[in-house]
Amino acid sequence: MKETKAEANSDILAELVVKGMQEKKASNIVVLNLKSLKNAVSDYFVIASASSDSQLDAIASSIEEEIFKAVRQNPWQSEGRTNKEWVLLDYVDVVAHVFLKDKREFYALEELWGDAGIKRIEDA
Repeated sequence: MKETKAEANSDILAELVVKGMQEKKASNIVVLNLKSLKNAVSDYFVIASASSDSQLDAIASSIEEEIFKAVRQNPWQSEGRTNKEWVLLDYVDVVAHVFLKDKREFYALEELWGDAGIKRIEDA
């Protein structure tokens, strides 16, 4: 049975984000589980690196396609497409961050959420 938007939960969305990232060869994919943290803004942050601005755009588009294909859901908010340094796709319970490598090091989101459960996805 195919899932509907209402049935999509944060665990499924996080997996779909990772799949979309992997489709376009994103590197250093990290899933931060924020569910147990008080005052967390979402259930998951999924973070990945891109090696160029064109790859960054391709990864972001792939995430949107994977999620829409599976659960017919568009991001509630999307930021950063014009700057092409950091794209944020906000699905409310799951937020995807795609950075150029140097910007990722500068912002160091993983360090801001040090208490979160961290799952590193091996590069393909």
